[in-house]
Amino acid sequence: MILLVDGYNVTMRDPATSGLSKEGQREALLARLRVHARRLAPGGEIVVVFDAHAELGRSSGSERPVRAVFARVADDEILRRCEQATGQVCVVTDDLRLRARISQDVGRQVEYRDGASVSAAGLAASSHTPRRAPMARESGLPPGANKITEELKDLWLTEDD
Repeated sequence: MILLVDGYNVTMRDPATSGLSKEGQREALLARLRVHARRLAPGGEIVVVFDAHAELGRSSGSERPVRAVFARVADDEILRRCEQATGQVCVVTDDLRLRARISQDVGRQVEYRDGASVSAAGLAASSHTPRRAPMARESGLPPGANKITEELKDLWLTEDD
């Protein structure tokens, strides 16, 4: 599986990175993706494509499974990579025009995720899912066990506890 991330599309919509310099946005997104790479692209790789005239052709290929690629037009590079990919492809972008171009030009199915799925808030929400305490019946306690606990609290605990 290859996860193609529309770099600045994600960072500019993320409140945690939108106010940073372009370099700061790139570093923050790449660091975040490296931490969550196994969950986001199990057994695959993540390629983050950035629009960057000054960095053209440069790639951070040594930092697998997350690589940064710089292109004159990120959308064109993402489309090209979708066409050339041999396995499953998922594109992370909120850009509806890019999605339409891929759907029209790529001769196979491509999965899409919104940019929020790799934003700071999206990753925090998905990785810190609150766990619900089991109910009495689920934990093997007899019906009414919670009522007994409340009665014991009234007997043993003072109002200050």
